[in-house]
Amino acid sequence: MSALDSTQHDSTNIRGFYAYTDTLKGVFYGPGSVNTALPKLLDTLNGTKALIVTGKSLHDKTDVVKKVENVLRERGAYGTTFWEIGEHAPVAGIRKCIQALKECGADIVVSVGGGSPVDAAKAVIYFLQKDSGGSFLPHVAIPTTLSAAEYTIGAGYTEDNGHKVAVSDQRLAPAGIILDAELTLATPERLWLSTGMRAMDHAVENLYRPLVIPPMKVLCYQALADLFKYLPLSKADPSNLVYRQKLQVASWMSLWPVKFEKYSALGISHALGHKLGARYHIPHGITSCLTLAPTVALKAETASQEDKEWLAGALFHLRQPSTGSVEGDVLQLSKIIDKLVVDLGLKSTLAQYKVPREDLPDIAERAMDGRSDPTFPKVVQLLEGIYE
Repeated sequence: MSALDSTQHDSTNIRGFYAYTDTLKGVFYGPGSVNTALPKLLDTLNGTKALIVTGKSLHDKTDVVKKVENVLRERGAYGTTFWEIGEHAPVAGIRKCIQALKECGADIVVSVGGGSPVDAAKAVIYFLQKDSGGSFLPHVAIPTTLSAAEYTIGAGYTEDNGHKVAVSDQRLAPAGIILDAELTLATPERLWLSTGMRAMDHAVENLYRPLVIPPMKVLCYQALADLFKYLPLSKADPSNLVYRQKLQVASWMSLWPVKFEKYSALGISHALGHKLGARYHIPHGITSCLTLAPTVALKAETASQEDKEWLAGALFHLRQPSTGSVEGDVLQLSKIIDKLVVDLGLKSTLAQYKVPREDLPDIAERAMDGRSDPTFPKVVQLLEGIYE
């Protein structure tokens, strides 16, 4: 069967609902776009004083934050910069950030960096609103990785006990997003490429995520095609802004902003990543490198026929020949994802991150909200398979 013969993978699910998120006013993209987009968003959102939320490394080791500060200063809208946001957004940093915002009197939040600053900014806005009972402050996200946290209505952060928790509200979606490839040049290679695999995790798991509409799944197919193409190219030529901008747009397509009528979780790979990340200090991009390919292989065995067909359909968009069966095509997708992880130099194991082997059943249990799910033993086996 040729790659063009995809009739057996046609989906029959033609019922659903779609709406934009309530708050998003615009996504601006292109190299250098921060210089023009940020002033436009300040005008649109009536922002007069901004708090920048970022991480220590980006603040101390690059000029990225200074560039954003300068744009705000030129508009007379710079308040202060809070740069104590750690990996997985520890709640202690969020508390300090709330105090910094109150002290400077900011009326708009600008996050700069990866998923942790973006999620921390959303958490700050959430807790401020809960305390005051007022409106949600507007948030402009300027991502420097490919993790795609800026497209969601949720904020994940880490409690003092090391457990990752989340809050969500439609009004937490950023009001503006700026995808400026120039600001990603300072992002370390491993972080850039691994968060690209995080975007791939979004694109793949959206193919079987409940309530995702077919047009969004087609965007995920294109996201997969671009991630497979441009991640190796970006690794080979890290200063190429075209490749970086293509990858930022692919990240956007992988988690297209959408208003769900009710909450819809992504899937096993993400659930495992959330439980592994904060507790064992594994970056979220790396958790996707660990869990995505084996999760797809598991889906070849356990998914519904509809979900298998959506996964199998990815091969057509990746210019890969069909194996002749839906299950075979899903397994083939798993194999080429794993090969990409290897080719990008991102292959690792749970043992390398010092995850105790005896913790694996507990990780699976927390990821699946208990052991009653019939696939629980298979998820434990999945973790065993990536242990060493």
